Amino acid sequence: MKKLYFLFTLIFPVMAFAQNADSVWFVNNYTKKEVTIPMRDGVKLFISAYLPKDNAEKHPILMERTPYSCAPYGKDKYRPFWVNHLIQYCKKGYIMVIADVRGRWMSEGQFMDVRPFNFNKKTKNDIDEASDTYDTIDWMVKNLDNNNGKVGVFGISYPGFYSTMASLSGHPALKAVSPEAPVTDWFVGDDFHHNGAFFQMDAFAFYAGSGFGAPHPKPTSVAAKTFDYPDHDGYSFYLNAGALPNLTKLAGDSLVFWNQMMNHPNRDDWWMARNARVGIKSVKPAMLVVGGIFDAEDCFGAWNTYQAIEKQSPETNNRLVMGPWYHEQWRNNDGTHLGNVQWGSNTSTYYADNIEIPFFEYYLRGRGSVDNISKATVFFTGENQWHQLKQWPPADVQPTNLYLEQKGKLSFDAVNTFAPSFDSYVSDPSRPVPYTEDVHFNRTRNYMTDDQRFASRRPDVLVYETGALDKDLTLGGPVVADLMVGISNTDADFVVKLIDVFPDSAGYNDVDIYAEADATAKVPMGGYQMLVRAEIMRGRYRNSYSKPEAFTPGKPTQVKYTLPDVAHTFKKGHKIMVQVQSSWFPLVDRNPQQFIDIYHAKDEDFLKETINIYHNQSKIILPVVK
Repeated sequence: MKKLYFLFTLIFPVMAFAQNADSVWFVNNYTKKEVTIPMRDGVKLFISAYLPKDNAEKHPILMERTPYSCAPYGKDKYRPFWVNHLIQYCKKGYIMVIADVRGRWMSEGQFMDVRPFNFNKKTKNDIDEASDTYDTIDWMVKNLDNNNGKVGVFGISYPGFYSTMASLSGHPALKAVSPEAPVTDWFVGDDFHHNGAFFQMDAFAFYAGSGFGAPHPKPTSVAAKTFDYPDHDGYSFYLNAGALPNLTKLAGDSLVFWNQMMNHPNRDDWWMARNARVGIKSVKPAMLVVGGIFDAEDCFGAWNTYQAIEKQSPETNNRLVMGPWYHEQWRNNDGTHLGNVQWGSNTSTYYADNIEIPFFEYYLRGRGSVDNISKATVFFTGENQWHQLKQWPPADVQPTNLYLEQKGKLSFDAVNTFAPSFDSYVSDPSRPVPYTEDVHFNRTRNYMTDDQRFASRRPDVLVYETGALDKDLTLGGPVVADLMVGISNTDADFVVKLIDVFPDSAGYNDVDIYAEADATAKVPMGGYQMLVRAEIMRGRYRNSYSKPEAFTPGKPTQVKYTLPDVAHTFKKGHKIMVQVQSSWFPLVDRNPQQFIDIYHAKDEDFLKETINIYHNQSKIILPVVK
């Protein structure tokens, strides 16, 4: 997850020595200033400010607040802005600022994960990330030489959360903010939980594997010690680890937030306070919310931060951009494909040149125009085209039922039958369904578009499919899974996948699937089962995240939940497939399949279970664009 971004920052000192024309230009045209800024409560926060030497005009300030370090530290060591489109801001004369947030790296104070927004800041000791942003901006506009008094904030992932908090600061100099893949709700849809199901692979890799959760009692530029994995096959490591308490022992007592998660199994007040949407009201700066449709980490955050601004702060100048990207791919120079699936153009450079840079140029320098940046700019995969929309979801979306039928069929028409029928499978926690076909160590970013034929062949995965479509079918908006289930125990997870099945005649696709080995291969795309969207629901939360309910064994029960939005066209000749299963491992922890505290379960608590999915009463509600 963000671990990859975090580790990227640690190699900045090495990258700083890699020279090209842009790096030479940057070093010759910028100076670096490292300072500590006093907050209202006396705590001092550290920033690295890169200032243009050219003072022919006043310069805007563009800042990222991060828990991942301002590295490299030292006035003669430079952050490599030249590796992506950020160099364009530098060539336009922006003051670039990277800030260590409270309690991280070279900043003083106590760090708190997703620090709750404080609605009642009355004294100097009443702080939050919004107040820290306010105090930082206030210092910068008064003390950084030759600035024009206008500030923008952006950031991806955890820095996306800090960008959301920045937008709530209320500082008059803050003119434009871009929360990108922002951490938003760690219980419902981002990173560590989806619909209450614990994403153990990302959580453990982040807090133990990267050392992020290690104590940070005083400012330091030295990275924390990381967990030494005994097995680099992720599936076997997590399966052998067993129940979650065993991972907790491996993580150690010092990982505060990990242990807090283990003791807050339901969405209680503690979790609600850490929902970044609660403070989104009366947002003053212009907003550009950005995300990846295939972001394995914070896809939920992008869609839902945008919607929260729309609903809770309707007067805000608010825009949305969603591209066909993995986590932070829009800041990668190559946005031509994800995994085996090609997009037909470089979507990352399109975004940088036509949306992000013009956005900040207009609001921070008064240059150019934002008239061509629509309310919602969304890339529709399948047809592989950008759409400029007046709203999201599109106005012409029609919720359309797609029914699960006998013999593995999907139909847009319900079949009237007198006797209920169902398909069954056995969910065995000792042999959970893998989330991807490959043997690997870290969670992959490509699984969001992976070929699902490996799962289709398992007896514990139900497969339903339409015939070949006689015309294009475009979806734009949230997908709803509405299942009627019967289970033999008292709890179960449900994973629903929406899949685009390519025609057998699709042929081959030139994609570099062995990038690390610097080799290319032709990938067979005939019959490819492209994952368009998948999501899990922990069954106990089917009616409430805060008040879980056991199932009554054998009793038909509705499990209805919303998957993140999609923007995809199923082309003529393709098929729509739906898969249903009850494990997604090791991405998600295993459900013991009985109604107990999963975070304190024992290895012997895990039971096999028979799952029934009822035909016709079970359906997928698709957002069909008419």
